[in-house]
Amino acid sequence: MEIIRIPHDSYIDLRFPFDLSMMQIEGKGELNMIRSPETDLGLSHVALVVRDLDKSIAFYQEFADLQVIHRRTAGGDIEEVAWMADGSRPFALVLVASTNLNDTPLGPFGHIGIACAKPGDVSRRAAEAERRGILRSAPRNDGPPVGLWTYISDPDGNTLELSFGQEIAFSIGSGHDALEVSSRT
Repeated sequence: MEIIRIPHDSYIDLRFPFDLSMMQIEGKGELNMIRSPETDLGLSHVALVVRDLDKSIAFYQEFADLQVIHRRTAGGDIEEVAWMADGSRPFALVLVASTNLNDTPLGPFGHIGIACAKPGDVSRRAAEAERRGILRSAPRNDGPPVGLWTYISDPDGNTLELSFGQEIAFSIGSGHDALEVSSRT
């Protein structure tokens, strides 16, 4: 059993799925995480350095429908950290607030992709981004498997792609065997 100690002056939003069996709280200000079969495996997060955490949180809430699931103060060059997720899978956007760290923004082509529920969501959010002067690429429909997409700049210059109709789940196929076949071609 592997135990990881983490300073614990944070919160976890229990509205989102979270397995508390992997955690034990011991003593003031300390959280132990125990690796168990329920611990996340595989692709788990993307982290971005941001200058104004509250401004970035508001952006990703409005344009990507993400919610804060964890937030904590940090130390050293990092002032504060927030994890944001949509609750549909164990994957988080990690926003790391720092005025000391210098990082290269993601983009203009590199991006974080968010699938929207309706084509109108892409168009409406692109129109709002254009009104604010942060639209990088007007909505465009490239057909299957890419679908309708647009690029928007976040407050720190990272690129957010909003899309509808991308066929990633279909392209992966069903089960692990489809991934193995795909990786060999």
